[in-house]
Amino acid sequence: MSRDAGKLSLILLFTPFALWIGLLIILPQIGIGYVSIREKVGINQYEYGFKNYIDFITEPVYRNTLLRTAWMSILVTALALVIGFPIAWYIAKIARERSRAALFLMCLIPLWVSDLVRAYGWIVLLRETGVISMTLVKWGIINQPIEMLYNDMTVIIGLVYTVILFMIVPLVSTLQGMDDALLEAGYNLGGSRITVFRRIIVPYAMPGIVAGCIITFMLTAGSYLTPILLGGKNSSWFTEQIYNQFITRYNWESGSAFGVSLLVFTSFVVWAGLRLTGQSLATTVAKE
Repeated sequence: MSRDAGKLSLILLFTPFALWIGLLIILPQIGIGYVSIREKVGINQYEYGFKNYIDFITEPVYRNTLLRTAWMSILVTALALVIGFPIAWYIAKIARERSRAALFLMCLIPLWVSDLVRAYGWIVLLRETGVISMTLVKWGIINQPIEMLYNDMTVIIGLVYTVILFMIVPLVSTLQGMDDALLEAGYNLGGSRITVFRRIIVPYAMPGIVAGCIITFMLTAGSYLTPILLGGKNSSWFTEQIYNQFITRYNWESGSAFGVSLLVFTSFVVWAGLRLTGQSLATTVAKE
């Protein structure tokens, strides 16, 4: 009886999650994949094939935009790791028990507002008549206001700010499980700080590093508002190409092909990253 009750509880708990995955993720992806292989040849007349994908591959603008998006997403992920690791280390191993909650709260506060509001916050700071430019003029550091928006550096700063929490959280979760005796043993055996970091801390934290990198990379590659608002017309972000196909040109077939291409390409980058680091999704998400 208790075993049946356990199964029923598991089914009741798992059903909402399964419905969410099936109805809002798997089913739309199947629909987008189906639309992407259609080609409109007349009013309500379609032919099926891979013309939309061939057009995407043979058009340099689309192909280069995807590669540029992937490269900048990798750069944002690397910067988020470099900045987020010391923060995660401090929260997990140095901060006192009482202050950890406050530090986590400080990391969560930016998520209380939407991406749109956060992007406008950067615009208020970095525009020609913004806070930073006018302050530099007032202090006599520069002679006239300068425009800091609409360049790659601003887009990268905004994206790192947006996704860094998703790097910190898995790192803190992993580092909290590390026994301090491992560090003491490393130092007692004559290891320097660099050696202990390279031979003990990084291998132990690797599942958290991989999980954080996967999340931040996928979020960055799929970002839309931050690159458009901070990069303007020069952002050349691939999600903008998808938006233009769906909304501006009302070409759902090409837009679907672009969306599938982005999903396949980013999945390939994640797979390549896992192979290079010797990790797997199973060891990353199911570390005991």
